Amino acid sequence: MGCGWLGLPLAKSLIAEGYTIHGTTTSKEKLSVLEQAGINAFHVSISATKVSGAIADFLRPCDTLIINVPPRLRNNGVKESYVAKMQCLVAHIKVSTVKNVIFVSSTSVYGDEQGEVTEKTTPIPTTESGKQLLESEQLFEQTTEFKSTIVRFGGLIGPDRHPVTMLSGRENLKNGTAPVNLIHLTDCILILKQIIGQQQWGEIFNAVHPSHPPKQEYYRQKALEKGLEPPKYYPSTHKTHKTINSCKLFLTKMHTDLTTL
Repeated sequence: MGCGWLGLPLAKSLIAEGYTIHGTTTSKEKLSVLEQAGINAFHVSISATKVSGAIADFLRPCDTLIINVPPRLRNNGVKESYVAKMQCLVAHIKVSTVKNVIFVSSTSVYGDEQGEVTEKTTPIPTTESGKQLLESEQLFEQTTEFKSTIVRFGGLIGPDRHPVTMLSGRENLKNGTAPVNLIHLTDCILILKQIIGQQQWGEIFNAVHPSHPPKQEYYRQKALEKGLEPPKYYPSTHKTHKTINSCKLFLTKMHTDLTTL
């Protein structure tokens, strides 16, 4: 559910391994793109009060559902509840053939000053999206009609997506000594496929690259590599920053070859 920046290449990778894939998009214009990729495409959208489109047909033959729908807290200037959207979706999943769910979440469920965090750390989100993601995680965890695994990805990077393009040339940025918590698209796809292949259900996984250089060093290096003007940071006085520990992925032998940051 959600064939965007992550969902579409994930679907293509699964199809290449012999899976039959159903995929949703909120754009009718994108249906042909999904179909050309070999995806059985459905036009489905979720609001705080209902799920529109052929949701029953989308779910009917499926045993595993990957939910990759980022929080969208405003629609045309109107505040929306992501939790309410997920509640509507869960109601449909409960009466479907789906037995296992992967809910793609974010490390934003942890507070920025929580220090090193593992899956056993109690999340203390500070942003509205982090708070709603955490509440949505709990919704899936507490549902007994199917098993759910939560994957908390760090900042997403890939061939056409990197924070440094937005940061280039900016000045007086804060928290330059804070560590980066990033993960490459290739690793995201591999991790999600391994969860399915190894039947890792009922779990929570943090998923970031184990290297955590300071932002001011990392983004300067990446800017120079890309021929961009490096961003400039304020001298930082903070001593405690969020560092995501993803050791559980390695302990379960779910991932071995990491893409370079």
